[in-house]
Amino acid sequence: MTNHRRLTMVLVSCFSFCFVATSGGKVSAQGQPEGQLTIAFDASIASSFLDPAETPGIGTPFVFLYALHDALIKPLPGNDMAPCLAESWRESPDGLVYEFKLREGLKFHNGDPLTAEDVKFSFHRYRGVSAKLLHERVKAVEVIDPYRVRFVLHAPWPDFLVFYATPATGAAWIVPKKYIDKVGEDGFRRQPMGLGPYRFVSMNPGVELTLEANEQYWRKKPAIKRVVIKGVPDRTTRLAMLKTGEADIGYLMVGLEAATIKADPKLRLAQVIPSATWWMEFPEQWKPKSPWHDRRVRLAANLAVDRPGINEAERLGYSRLTGSIIPSVMEFALRIEPYPYDPARAKRLLAEAGYPDGFDAGDLTPLPPFTTMGEAFANNLAAVGIRTRVRTMERATFLESWRAKKLGGLIANATAAQGNAASRIEAFVVSSSAYAYGGHPDIDDLFFQQAQERDRKKREALLHQIQRLMHERVMHLPIFEPATLHGVGPRVEEPGIGLNPLLYFTAPYEDMRLKKP
Repeated sequence: MTNHRRLTMVLVSCFSFCFVATSGGKVSAQGQPEGQLTIAFDASIASSFLDPAETPGIGTPFVFLYALHDALIKPLPGNDMAPCLAESWRESPDGLVYEFKLREGLKFHNGDPLTAEDVKFSFHRYRGVSAKLLHERVKAVEVIDPYRVRFVLHAPWPDFLVFYATPATGAAWIVPKKYIDKVGEDGFRRQPMGLGPYRFVSMNPGVELTLEANEQYWRKKPAIKRVVIKGVPDRTTRLAMLKTGEADIGYLMVGLEAATIKADPKLRLAQVIPSATWWMEFPEQWKPKSPWHDRRVRLAANLAVDRPGINEAERLGYSRLTGSIIPSVMEFALRIEPYPYDPARAKRLLAEAGYPDGFDAGDLTPLPPFTTMGEAFANNLAAVGIRTRVRTMERATFLESWRAKKLGGLIANATAAQGNAASRIEAFVVSSSAYAYGGHPDIDDLFFQQAQERDRKKREALLHQIQRLMHERVMHLPIFEPATLHGVGPRVEEPGIGLNPLLYFTAPYEDMRLKKP
């Protein structure tokens, strides 16, 4: 059951407040944390990844948030909507009020106690994806007492918890108000303070992050004393680090490197298909003079891409092909089959659109560091006459440029952000989206209607209608729901990968274990 379906079951209206009972968590009695584990991360490490307020609509920052910080609610093994800093929550029958009861006695890494003021502060400080939507729909955040905080909405919003309290955003990941008031935003950036299972030790921006176990973590004392995350964009280098023992886990090992790990008896290939999708954006479809403005051209591009071949080459065939940018496991997702690989028809469509010899489509910018995937897309498109140049960027720069609407040509991207179909549409489809370069008024209207609709079946019908329109208008070029493949070295007993299938990375960190010497 996904966190979204569980959420639907939990939030049932009743005559009084609906109470969500949860199990408490205590630091388990166990030995002292020992040893060091090194992770070769697949991109340079940006300081913004360590701040919940900055989270964009992708999964990358949560790799770090799960270590340094904690949320009111987040996916944990066996529970996709697990109580964490909030031990319980309740919704009013009219859907206007959500109240959270915090665990008592929790402390930030600097010793400051967690209080409801920190929850209120973190919400107002949040400026990542969907921040505008959250801040517009929440009328007030009221501190009832040090351990109770109440969110009052302007109008019923069925997806409040999806947008606020799942990793669709970082709004419910809590930071210390007193500490930030004292050191300022720059001070917090240099020395982030959180509530997670690991505390910040040091960072060489872009290169290396060192963390140390928080032995007072409420859920479980971490078994590993120190975790070092190294930014290693080149996957051949990550593979070499695994083989020499310089790294214990190598993230996102695709293609030849993944096959090499699979064949090596000393290494393991960990795999999971999270709630993620890869697709290409057509940012210039909104420009009347661009070739991409013509639906036939966008359809031709879809027919030109060899999804099965790319899946086999990049992900050893493990990914799930799709015709939608919304993962099929998400609530309200409409399962859409991918377009077939048909380059002959693609050429005919281009000729009909007035491009019998193809055209120069400019840059094709893939999500860093997936250059080989970008090259595969470019080769497929070139075969039918759509000529592109693969552009490489640092991941943080890529995300900033995408959100600032500075990327042209084609954008090959992925996201493993949580939520449901509505949260994905809000982030990437409606005209006010953080990442959309344009939109359709009828889709905007349908999105507004579904956001007010409390009847689940009616909401589903509206969201399915939006997804059909997205497909009929060929607004995107969906590729697959990716199998994320990671290399695991011989020292690791439990890498923490796949403990929750919604997440593509190691989580929770406190469940990782090294083999005993």
